[in-house]
Amino acid sequence: MPVPQRRRGLELVRPVRVDPSGEAGPTERQARGRGWRRSSRGLYVPAAVDGDLAQQRVLEAATAVPEGYITGWATFAWSGARWFDGTDRDGQPVPVPIVVHEHRRDPQPGHVITQERLALRHCRELDGVRGTDPTRSIAFEARYAPDLVSAVVALDMAMKTDLVSKVEVATYAAALNGWTGVPQLREAIPYVVENSWSPMESEMRLVWEIELGVHRIACNHPVFDLTGSHIGTPDLLDLEAGVVGEYDGALHLAGKQRSRDIEREGDFRRLGLEYVTMVAGDRRDPSGFLQRTHDARRRARQRLGPRQWTITPPSWWTPTTTVEQRRALTADQRARYLRLWSA
Repeated sequence: MPVPQRRRGLELVRPVRVDPSGEAGPTERQARGRGWRRSSRGLYVPAAVDGDLAQQRVLEAATAVPEGYITGWATFAWSGARWFDGTDRDGQPVPVPIVVHEHRRDPQPGHVITQERLALRHCRELDGVRGTDPTRSIAFEARYAPDLVSAVVALDMAMKTDLVSKVEVATYAAALNGWTGVPQLREAIPYVVENSWSPMESEMRLVWEIELGVHRIACNHPVFDLTGSHIGTPDLLDLEAGVVGEYDGALHLAGKQRSRDIEREGDFRRLGLEYVTMVAGDRRDPSGFLQRTHDARRRARQRLGPRQWTITPPSWWTPTTTVEQRRALTADQRARYLRLWSA
C-alpha cells in the first residue's frame, strides 16, 4: 500500500497502480470501492487523501506524466510557496501545467500538457518530482496568465519566495522570441516589485499605477520618523504625495488586529501621512477606492511644512526589501527579520 510522505508539514501520498496481490496498491475490486480515489488514468490514492491540496495535486499530476516536468505555479507550490495554491482569482482550481518533449498523451482532468522547447539547464528534481527551474516556471505562468494583472501578481509572488529575482526574469524574457505569451511577460516585468507580501497588495498597487498613474510607490517599506525610530511598514506608500495604502482582509476585522491597525494609522497620521484602505469589495469594483485615493492625495498635497517621515533607514537597520538583500541574510537573520514575510 502507498506510504504517506511528510513534506513541509503535509502528508502526501504518491498514486499507485492496481496490484492483484493488494500489497503495492489496491486490487481491482478495492479500486472500484469507496476506499480509493482514481487520481488519473490507471492510478489511485486512498479516498481519504485530500485531492484539493495543491502539493497533492502536483504529486498526482507528476506521477501521471513521469516523463514530463511540472512548471508554472506548480513549481512554486511544490517548493512550498504560500500563494501558489493552484486556484484562480475566483478560487477555482486550475490544472497543473506539465512540459513534455513529445506530446503523446491524451489530456486528463487535473493537468495540462504543453510541448515547448526545454533546455536541460532549466530542468531539476526536487523531492522526487521533476520540474523546471523557478525562472522558467514563473515566466511560463506569466506568459499564460489570463491578463496583465494576473501576470504581475504571479511574478510578484514569485519574488516573495526569493527563488527568483526581477533581473533574472527580465534577462530570461529578453532571450525569448516567438514564444506564446512573451509580449505579456515583457509588459508585466516593469510593474513587478520584489517586496509585495500578498496578491491583494499587488492588485492594490496596480490600481494606483494603471488607473491613477502613480509610479513612485514603496511596497512594505519601513517608515521612520526623523529621529530614526521605526513607525511602521505600510502595504503601500505613495512617495510623491505621502499617502499610505493598506489592504484590509478578514484578518484585519478581528479585535486585536483591528486595534493595532487603528493605532498604527494614528502613528502614520501624526507624521503627516494620509491614509486610505482597500477592502475585498474593491477588488471587483475599485471605483470607491480610487475616489478615496484621490481625496487622500488631495489632502496630502495641502499639508504645509517639511515632511516628518522618511524611508531612509538608520545605519543600524538591516534592509530586506529586495531579493538580493534577503538572499544575503544568514539563517538566523531570516528567522528574525522575515517572520512576517514568511507567514
